[in-house]
Amino acid sequence: MGLKNILFLLLLGLGVGLFVRNIRRLSRSILQGKPIGKLDRPKERFMHMLRLAFGQQKMHRNLLVGVLHLVVYLGFIIINIELLEIVIDGIFGTHRVLVFLGSTYDFAIAAFELFAISVIAAVLIFWVRRNLIHIARFRSAEMNGWPKLDANLILVIEVVLMLLFLTMNAADYALQIREEPHYLRAGLFPVSATLIPLFDSWPTANLILLERSAWWAHILGILGFLNYLYYSKHLHILLAFPNTFYAQLTPKGQFASNEVVTREVKAMLSMQEPDATQEIERFGAKDVTDLTWLQLMNAYSCTECGRCTAACPANQTGKLLSPRKIMMDTRDRAEILTRPNLETATQEATLLDHHISREELWACTSCNACVEACPIEINPLSIIMKMREYIVMEEAAAPADLNTMMSNIENNGAPWAFNAQDRMNWVNE
Repeated sequence: MGLKNILFLLLLGLGVGLFVRNIRRLSRSILQGKPIGKLDRPKERFMHMLRLAFGQQKMHRNLLVGVLHLVVYLGFIIINIELLEIVIDGIFGTHRVLVFLGSTYDFAIAAFELFAISVIAAVLIFWVRRNLIHIARFRSAEMNGWPKLDANLILVIEVVLMLLFLTMNAADYALQIREEPHYLRAGLFPVSATLIPLFDSWPTANLILLERSAWWAHILGILGFLNYLYYSKHLHILLAFPNTFYAQLTPKGQFASNEVVTREVKAMLSMQEPDATQEIERFGAKDVTDLTWLQLMNAYSCTECGRCTAACPANQTGKLLSPRKIMMDTRDRAEILTRPNLETATQEATLLDHHISREELWACTSCNACVEACPIEINPLSIIMKMREYIVMEEAAAPADLNTMMSNIENNGAPWAFNAQDRMNWVNE
């Protein structure tokens, strides 16, 4: 094993090690949340995951965007199958070790190249849509700064990785044509073959340097991208699958009842004996640690595409609420709490008030449009309702109109300020 192989192993180990560390950090952050109940209907959940995460069913509501996104997704996944060969070559010092597959190998390389050029075209269209065309959901206030830069960095990284792949192949093919000993004839190159005339005047030594440089840059770029995911909205590449698997399968308008309240009401009505030994937990959510781990995974899965905010009727009428911002704020707060040696002010801060305002929470109409619009079934409404529950049941600080309505329900059995016997008096007027 030569020096280059040892260097490759060290870089590969470093990249994979950092990725494992990031996954652990992610798990630690998500598991700040409370456990969820027993999982039901696993087969239905698996099919739901295949449709939404792998098949990207909801993305195809806009056919052009759906097809382009599928091209980028499948292209990136399929092209990176080649990583298997790169890793073997890097460890053992071989070159295109899978060439023994014959025509299957030729077909694979040709498919990789066609996908690569398709990914480049799709990403350029996405860049134009995000930066040159006025699409409102890309220009909301919460997208200023890092979120906008992150989105564009991802597009640049994807183009660079595809260009490195094609450059590597083009230089490799040019060396095959020159019958260099280390570069045996292997693969079909329908895209990179068009670049061969650019290298006609290049010395062989320069071509080898270009091919090796592109090869190293490509694998290092992949390892770098793998570790960049943790800091990027593109974490949904990994989390979309568990997020859709654990998504709510019951009708979206069906809210879960609070078990503590149900138990207390039944005790008051003498339907069951009160349990004096059971400690009553905090109602609702003031901070991320009051949410479930599934709600925190929702936040980390957010693609920041803004479809939820674009579909939100409260946002459309100019109110402060943005479901996307709810998820981004939840993720940011969860991330803050994983940092060591937090300052006192940070420890005393909470998700409620310091990240998400009460005005945002009470602007929500609980219509579920955001959940319906999300391509991977993220549920901002569940977080909003939990935080509302805290405000109402822990602080007794609901808006005056809501307090009036609840008082009327308690006293009159209806939201209106009329006694049940007087409700039909209007008929006699």
